[in-house]
Amino acid sequence: MSASSHRDDFFQTTSALDEQTRKDAKSNNTHGSPIRLQSKILAVQADPLNVGSVYVAQSGGTVRKIMLETGETAALFKGPTAPVTSICFSSDGQLLFAGCWDKTVWSWDVASKQPKIRYEGHTDFVRSVVSTRLKGQDLLISGGADAQILVFDIVSGKRMHVLKGHAKGIQDLAIDPATLDLDSSERVVFSSGSDREIRHFDISNGSQDLTGTEALLAHDTNVNKLNFDQDGDLWTASADKATKCLVRDDGWKPNLTLRHPDFVRDVVIDEQGGWIITACRDEDIRIWNRSTGQLHHTFSGHYEEVTGLVLLGLTLVSVSIDATVRQWSLKPDDLRDAVAEAAKPPTEEPSANPESALTEEEERELAELMEED
Repeated sequence: MSASSHRDDFFQTTSALDEQTRKDAKSNNTHGSPIRLQSKILAVQADPLNVGSVYVAQSGGTVRKIMLETGETAALFKGPTAPVTSICFSSDGQLLFAGCWDKTVWSWDVASKQPKIRYEGHTDFVRSVVSTRLKGQDLLISGGADAQILVFDIVSGKRMHVLKGHAKGIQDLAIDPATLDLDSSERVVFSSGSDREIRHFDISNGSQDLTGTEALLAHDTNVNKLNFDQDGDLWTASADKATKCLVRDDGWKPNLTLRHPDFVRDVVIDEQGGWIITACRDEDIRIWNRSTGQLHHTFSGHYEEVTGLVLLGLTLVSVSIDATVRQWSLKPDDLRDAVAEAAKPPTEEPSANPESALTEEEERELAELMEED
């Protein structure tokens, strides 16, 4: 009997080998018209200046601008030698920021792709970055695995505030849209952490000693993502396998819970279609009816966990550890066709040699003997 000489077959359990075989087979699918890159994708952001492109953060330490129609790389932003975890833009879209495992936030001029200021102060890797403009000043806010939230002046790079309250690392940050009015003197940032807490801080009072309000406890463990809808309600994605809607006018109590079979990585809201869309560690993307909470459809194609979603009109863009960018149409007709196709019973593939009485292993051994002859 032949023995494997492939290095990947050594020191692995049978289940691990079976799982790798499954992923290798699934990787050949073309669902979502995959754009294939060379390293894992950890985050995605819409291009604020071009609806036909997105920016992706990669484990190889680069940020890449991808043209969705052609799959081409339109710009590459280099510098970090560690994975890039998160990205955002300045209010005018002229500066790109990237949180990194090297404990800093990198920045580049979007037009020239030249590196600008590096924002320092975290003692562990940076997980989330957002920016805002307040009283004529551009601010960068970063959350780290060190459980700290830092507020920087973008122009000078000066650290203005340190926001503390979380007991464990920050997972995500989101600016409260209710405080984004041009006349507002208030600016509130919501944060979620590995301590399962959701906190919110007012960064506009000018004090170095800012403190958070009473924490929201809507989940049992890590809250991975925060996203506000047009009504100002807060949607969450958690490692407790649930997405929840926290209602502003009801003291941020949940009024809808969407259960998943695995960790939920991201959530976006399709206001036009009335859908809630979630990304899961089980490699699938789920479309939920916002009114009823019922699962409407599941998009399958990624063969590693999905790490991020972006909604561009009626096109959903997803990214994954599998290093692919995929696009899914939410147009009513296309979504209806996708649901109908998924409802069809799977077709059995014919055996490679239906007349053979040999097992697969015996056929392989016979082929090897014939090659030796």
